[in-house]
Amino acid sequence: MAGHSHWAGIKHKKGKADKQRSKIFSKLSKEITVAAKLGDKDPTMNPRLRSAIQAARSANMPKDNIERAIDKSSVNSEANFENLRYEGFGPEKVAVIVETLTDNKNRTASNIRTIFQKAGGSLGTQGSASHNFNQLGIIKIDKKEVSDERIFELAIEAGADECKSSKDYHEIHCSTEEIYNVKKELEKEINNFISTEIEWVPLNNVEISEEKNEDLINFFESLEENEDVQNIYSNAEFTK
Repeated sequence: MAGHSHWAGIKHKKGKADKQRSKIFSKLSKEITVAAKLGDKDPTMNPRLRSAIQAARSANMPKDNIERAIDKSSVNSEANFENLRYEGFGPEKVAVIVETLTDNKNRTASNIRTIFQKAGGSLGTQGSASHNFNQLGIIKIDKKEVSDERIFELAIEAGADECKSSKDYHEIHCSTEEIYNVKKELEKEINNFISTEIEWVPLNNVEISEEKNEDLINFFESLEENEDVQNIYSNAEFTK
């Protein structure tokens, strides 16, 4: 869930698989519940819900959990979740954007501020870090689903701006306004998607020396362990 940061690749090497899995399921469930509450409970009529369910399936979340999260949107009608964004600078002055989904913004703001301060960083105002990033629609598809050549053709036909293929997945970039239109076109030929997200992509990366890696990883882990945090983006580039 760590967004478009090199942290995403490193965190999986840290172990703690079961604990991490339950955290990921909890965050995905929350997104499914909110998406179902804000729109139609039928995923074919609700692009946000459809994307949340596809992300849950990619993370191997059991079908029962997905159905429970959708049902919860009717039961838990008194809880109002808000999407809130926090920006600041972490260790080594890296720019950080934290996206949250919370039913108590005072609690969330206080917790996020404490995590930044303990790491020697500081929380800023809206815009203080985000000017270091571009906000893009990013769709990820497992390489097993489609060939490099075919996904490039499909992406162009669907109106995407860019298509990259890495070792494990294809990544399609488009404007944030067009993400669900592009996705709808791709769905005509592709059934399984890893994720469909509006992400913050750094304009320039800050290289972090190996001896400083641990401080930054601990900071990101503290943020990720917070139940209200959905996504973390940074311009840190870890040296191997």
